[in-house]
Amino acid sequence: MKPIIHVENLSKRYTIGAKAEPYSTLRESLVSAVRKPIDRMRRNGPKAADSQFWALSDVSFDVTPGEVVGIIGRNGAGKSTLLKILSRITEPTNGKVELYGRVGSLLEVGTGFHPELTGRENIFLNGAILGMHREEIAKKFDEIVDFAEIEEFLDTPVKRYSSGMYMRLAFAVAANLEPEVLIVDEVLAVGDAEFQKKCLGKMRDVSQHGRTVLFVSHNIKAIQQLCDVCILLESGKLIAQGATPGVVQQYVRQQPTDQEQRSPSKVRILDIRIMDDNGAETNLISFDRALVVEVNCVVSETLLKPAVDIAFYRGETRLFALQSDKLLMPSNVTPGNWTVTFEIQPTQLVAEELCMDVGIREEGEGYSVLIEDAKKIMPDYSTVPAEALVDCLIYPRASCSAKMEATVNV
Repeated sequence: MKPIIHVENLSKRYTIGAKAEPYSTLRESLVSAVRKPIDRMRRNGPKAADSQFWALSDVSFDVTPGEVVGIIGRNGAGKSTLLKILSRITEPTNGKVELYGRVGSLLEVGTGFHPELTGRENIFLNGAILGMHREEIAKKFDEIVDFAEIEEFLDTPVKRYSSGMYMRLAFAVAANLEPEVLIVDEVLAVGDAEFQKKCLGKMRDVSQHGRTVLFVSHNIKAIQQLCDVCILLESGKLIAQGATPGVVQQYVRQQPTDQEQRSPSKVRILDIRIMDDNGAETNLISFDRALVVEVNCVVSETLLKPAVDIAFYRGETRLFALQSDKLLMPSNVTPGNWTVTFEIQPTQLVAEELCMDVGIREEGEGYSVLIEDAKKIMPDYSTVPAEALVDCLIYPRASCSAKMEATVNV
């Protein structure tokens, strides 16, 4: 089958420090003419060279019609740059892209709408950009407005919309104008849980009608539920492509190695291991089994009643934390190897991936060692009940009963 998207040796270079020359008014030009000689006198020494970096480097892949492709990777991996090139917002430095059919894009808030135009006007503007006739757009108009739930504000300039209203309208326009390719970047980052479920449902509907979806998200559960295949980017390079379960596992195993060592320090973390209750290393939190976190350290000088702290985060929100000195009676630790082990009982977590911070401190002191995002873990979705909701963090163990009694006529 002929691919609907063909990407070959795609690269994008940015220059840090380069400034585009803006268009000037007559007044600005006159002021500039006066300032330039003075500016030249004030300059001392050579100008610092602009530095360059490659946001994408030799990326190649094909997407067939009807596929739903997840694009995952750490922040700065090149995901958004790739989508901007595919959406024809940014030009590549090298390589080529062949894309067949109309493209509907939902990138960051602010892309694609004119802030001075109303919601109604922006709907017709976006349809025209896609090459649709006014009659075609009019047929989809009510469907777009119903999905976005902004009928009351339809004739208000979108610059006055909240970010949630803006995103609802942007997604409704992108998904309902029937593009052959729908490109979505982090739609689940804005909006309430109900809106997120609507977006996922709409993307499923788009794919079931034979159209193609490219979806960037840090919500790994949504990626697993929605996407047939995944692309993994790291530092601008494509390092994995294939069936979603395998690529997601490779992504989860990528671990940062930076350790912030607060000097002077008497202790250093050698290794952090996450295991299941049988001692097998894992990056998955089972719904119904304990999780073990083992922190191995080397101590060079005696530590006064030290503690190891671990904390689990979803984005910027701390879900829970454990401190060894609250679970054990603290005591001094002499030079040598020191291992602290936490056993965490089943937590019934069902939401997206979590990051774990690890820190070491002495009694009454701040952290002497701190590793942020030391490990990345995620729920083992094979153990999560099917009835657990996509947009929930926790699905507690619970039971339900109902009782009905016949009405007795007196």
